Formats: sequence, structure tokens, C-alpha cells
Amino acid sequence: MSQTLNNAILQLQNNPLHSLEEWEEDLLNRYPDPDSIVKEGKTTEEYRNYETTIRDTVKEFYRLNHINQTYNFVLQKEKEFLKFDKKEMSVWDAVEFLNQLVDDSDPDTDMDQLQHLLQTSEAIRADNHPDWMVLTGFFHDMGKVLCLFGEPQWATVGDTYPVGCAFSDKIVFSEFFKENPDYHNPDYNTKYGIYEPNCGLSNVHMSWGHDEYFYQMMKNYLPEPALYMLRYHSFYPQHRDNAYEHLMDKHDREMFKWVRLFNPYDLYSKNPIPPDWQKLKPYYEDLVAKYLPTTLKF
Repeated sequence: MSQTLNNAILQLQNNPLHSLEEWEEDLLNRYPDPDSIVKEGKTTEEYRNYETTIRDTVKEFYRLNHINQTYNFVLQKEKEFLKFDKKEMSVWDAVEFLNQLVDDSDPDTDMDQLQHLLQTSEAIRADNHPDWMVLTGFFHDMGKVLCLFGEPQWATVGDTYPVGCAFSDKIVFSEFFKENPDYHNPDYNTKYGIYEPNCGLSNVHMSWGHDEYFYQMMKNYLPEPALYMLRYHSFYPQHRDNAYEHLMDKHDREMFKWVRLFNPYDLYSKNPIPPDWQKLKPYYEDLVAKYLPTTLKF
């Protein structure tokens, strides 16, 4: 078998989703818009029972995520990517770079990444939230450029959770963690693992992906509530189920009010009518210039 074919097979095995949006569609099935529940006459329990119709590709994505996201893997990725030495570019070049993620073979995806980002930020702006929160909405998925640096889907998107301690059964498809080496490691498989009770999330390593990557990039530029939104917007086991209260401190609990405020804009702002970018562009150019330098290191 040729090396090219081997590489192609490995790519398919590491990237089971047709596109990154498939994970986000699954989130909507799992955590539906409360207004939709009322309109369709269904109960929350009926919506949450999404496993009966979940796609095999999504299930395989979670399997790969759960068996590979170990404590040592996360440390390795932090060392590799948090040097920010892959590429230097302006925010607008980064948006164009991110637009390469559009998958033309996916019939459910006909908007580019810029339009997805704008829908979130414009929904926040329409509700008169601070401009830094609008910018956070615009940037919240920018870390998906990891895929363009060769990272597999399971190390770019997905629900996030702490590593270095026991995996909560509140994490979707938690049964797959039984194949994760840390599940059987006594250093990492207890309630607190390597951490102290209520040590604070700033002392906790989260599973690797676009949230952690872009949070680390923005640490010197955005206010703390924005940083919590960036780092924890995919931390569903906590902001939906309070599964990791034992690691959080008082400050985390206060800041998570912002995470919970942000989450509906992330999940429920998609609209089939794309925003008018040419009309909005001057506002966002001024907003980016207010908070960020001319170029960013990725």
C-alpha cells in the first residue's frame, strides 16, 4: 500500500466528521433552544434523548476524543502550540484562513466561517451587551485554525473537560473513557486527581482544542469575563450539569455567570439569512483595532 494511501486512510480515521459544523449540529440536538421546545410541544427530556438518532460519524468523533485526550497529550499540545510560532497574520487574514474550513461536500453548510461568527456577535450586539462581548462572539471559534495546522477534529472541537482527574459521567458518551489510559491510572482517576479541592479552574488543565488555544492567545487583550467565555464555552459538563463544582473556587462561580450568558448566543444564533458583511465591516474593523494589535501570532 502506498504512503499516500496510508496517509489518506489515517486522515479519514482521525477526522470522522464531514465538517466541524457536524459537532455543532449535534450540540443543538443535545441542548435545544428552549423556545423551540415550547413551539414544537416537546419536553426537554424528549430533546435530550438524542442518542437514538445520533450519527455514527459524531459517535466516532467522541470515541476518538475520549480515548486520546490524556493529561500527557494535553501537556504536549500546550507545549507545541502555546509558543504561537505557526503563523503571524492580521485578524482579517486569519478570518480568510479560517474560511478554508468550509466543506463544499457538506450539503448542510452553505455559510462560511465569517458568517457563522457574525451571527453570534450580531445577536450579542442586538441585545446591547458591551463591545468586548461582541468581539468575543466574533472571535469565539477562531481557534478552529488548529485544523489548518494539521490537528485532527477530535483535538480541535468537542465538549471540553478537565484532564488529570476522574472523567465525569456527565460528559457525553462518557463510556468511551474506559479506553483512555488515564481512566486506569491511579494518579488521574480519582475525583480530584492531581488537583486540590476547589483549587480554581486557573490551576486545571482542560482537554485540548480551539477554546483553550484561543483563550491563551487573547489573555493579554480582553477583559476577564471574555476570557472565561472563550475558555469555557464548550465546557458543557460544568455550565450545564455542574459536574466539576469540586474544582471551582468562588471566583470561578462568579465568572461562570458570563459563560452561561454567552452560551445561548453560541448555540442559538444561527440564521439562514447571512449577515451583510460589507455593511458591518467598518464597525468590526474599528472594534478589532480598539482591542487588538495589527497582527496576531498563531
